[in-house]
Amino acid sequence: MGRDVAHPSRAVAEAAVRAIRELTQLATPPGAFNPSRYFRPTVPLGFLNVRTPVVRALGRRLAREHRADWTLGEVVAFADLMLRDPRLEVKGAGIETLAGFRRAFRPGLLPAAKRWLAQDHCANWATTDTLCGSVISPLLLAEPALVAKVASWTRHRNLWVRRAAAVSLVRLAARGLSLDTAYEVATDLREDSNDLIHKAAGWLLREAGRTDRPRLERYLRANGPAIPRTTLRYAIEHFPPDQRRVLLAATKPLASGRQIVKSLNRQIQ
Repeated sequence: MGRDVAHPSRAVAEAAVRAIRELTQLATPPGAFNPSRYFRPTVPLGFLNVRTPVVRALGRRLAREHRADWTLGEVVAFADLMLRDPRLEVKGAGIETLAGFRRAFRPGLLPAAKRWLAQDHCANWATTDTLCGSVISPLLLAEPALVAKVASWTRHRNLWVRRAAAVSLVRLAARGLSLDTAYEVATDLREDSNDLIHKAAGWLLREAGRTDRPRLERYLRANGPAIPRTTLRYAIEHFPPDQRRVLLAATKPLASGRQIVKSLNRQIQ
């Protein structure tokens, strides 16, 4: 598969039209819930209000139906059409269909995944995390040489590419794989200003600690004051309560000069 997504064949384009039509027929009113506030998109995002299990089931069914007659390039072209749709559920069905071809994944899929992120076709945490967990992570498990490329995304200008640098490694870290890289990515993301990145880095650290908790504790104690508190709180979620309290105290950031002055003024008053 080449770097660029192939132009979809007529059959692939028609399959996308049918899938979108089916999802549209399942749409229900969202009621008072405002999903945009929950998914925090950075570009306009539409919703059909179709339940996630239904979306996943549709994607899995499409993968089964086409596994014998679609190449990897064709299913990537299908996913590309679905991801370009502004609605969350259509994007999810496209990713789920692509995930059903994971045994056929090849390194050439990674540039397409990065492009979907960089061009804001996954510009919300749900779509980004689904792409990472269902497509990029399986690809990295099959092709470990690609881990370094994903780790290099931490300095990308696009928020979702940076988040993917961490989230794509979560499944590997939970298995005790690529732990050195996981800690490097978490370190590289410390200075990021976005809390969605802080949460992703904390999630990655938490999973890295599953197979080597002493290493995670050493890392947190050595770097704690420099680690965003959101990252740290996510990282220690699996520690016992008493140990969490100790680590929160031991890694508390040093007070700034302004904070010290305010504290002294309060004591004088």
